[in-house]
Amino acid sequence: MPRQRLKSDFPSKICPVCGLSFQWRKKWADCWDEVKYCSDRCRRRKSQV
Repeated sequence: MPRQRLKSDFPSKICPVCGLSFQWRKKWADCWDEVKYCSDRCRRRKSQV
């Protein structure tokens, strides 16, 4: 049985709106290079900052 990856092994990014770091999620596997914001809320607030 293969070993599971640790959460610390996943890549992370910094959200430009709130400044918090967020980690890779499985649903972002296909588009990780395009992900910029940690949440929909930050994506909507991008023009306010």
